[in-house]
Amino acid sequence: MILVASSNQVSAPTSVEAAPSRARWLDSSVGSRNAKGVDQVGTGVGDRRIFRQVGYVVMWRHSPEGPPSSISPLRRLRHRVRTQVIEYPAIYLPFARFKYRGHSPEVLSDQTELVIDGYFRSANTFSVHAFQMSQERPVKLAHHLHAPAQLIAAARRKIPVLLLLRKPEGAILSELLYDNVALPDALDAYTRFHTCLLPYLNSFVIGEFEQVTHDFGSVIRQVNERFGTSFTEFKHTDETTRECFELMNYRGTLSETVYSFESGVISYEELRRQLPALALQRQPEHFRQAWIPSENRAQSKPALRQRWLDPRMTERRERAESVYRQVLAAAPVASAAS
Repeated sequence: MILVASSNQVSAPTSVEAAPSRARWLDSSVGSRNAKGVDQVGTGVGDRRIFRQVGYVVMWRHSPEGPPSSISPLRRLRHRVRTQVIEYPAIYLPFARFKYRGHSPEVLSDQTELVIDGYFRSANTFSVHAFQMSQERPVKLAHHLHAPAQLIAAARRKIPVLLLLRKPEGAILSELLYDNVALPDALDAYTRFHTCLLPYLNSFVIGEFEQVTHDFGSVIRQVNERFGTSFTEFKHTDETTRECFELMNYRGTLSETVYSFESGVISYEELRRQLPALALQRQPEHFRQAWIPSENRAQSKPALRQRWLDPRMTERRERAESVYRQVLAAAPVASAAS
């Protein structure tokens, strides 16, 4: 469910009862005009689901138990169709270039120097921001599409690729807290995403989640060794990690300045000059915290894990864990720092 409230009431309520009187609840599966005068921007699964209207903002609401039970059959069908279509570069990439006119997600092009992408909730934003923070010049990245088609097309064109990989439990439970998706569908999507990449693993460097989030410099080093590039390594310290998280918070402003930084259109220094203005832009707290580690989400995961361990999910869970192991074993995993 999503809460639409007047723009002078941007603090997300903690419960339905705490919602502002002018607010109304909408089913997130409804189409782009499911409320009078409200237009949806981005309808695909994983898109930025923002409804824009003068005087209104939107705040996503999820209960600790995960996505609401009212996921419509139409929404589940759309998720399943997307899961299949995003495997085919000839079909999906032209559509993505038409749909995403800005710089996030950034779709593969002739100017792309590196692709950093992976399944949802696999440190995509951290990797992109930490990478661009470290470079002496902006690097043209393709990122945040969360589609095998982009990775496959890059492999065929011999463009360097950093494939981000996270264990299925971590990625999917985080996805359930972030997006309105059914657990069986998320498990199937995770499995399909990685299975169709198996023939191309020799064209990728794999950035495993724990290494990306604790020693990203060694991941960039492996990219340089594998592809003959000379990207500057991220110095992974408490200070640089905190700086990266602070920068990621500005993603909730939906600013094209932030997205331009991610895609290598403007430099880190140019972005920093814009931060005071961005800090004045209001954003719902839930949205602000969407891309960085959250204590609230961590506290919600034990309840979700009961659903994860449901015996009815065993076969799907085992398939997802199996393909994770295949990717991790078959690909040139980034070497640890010496």
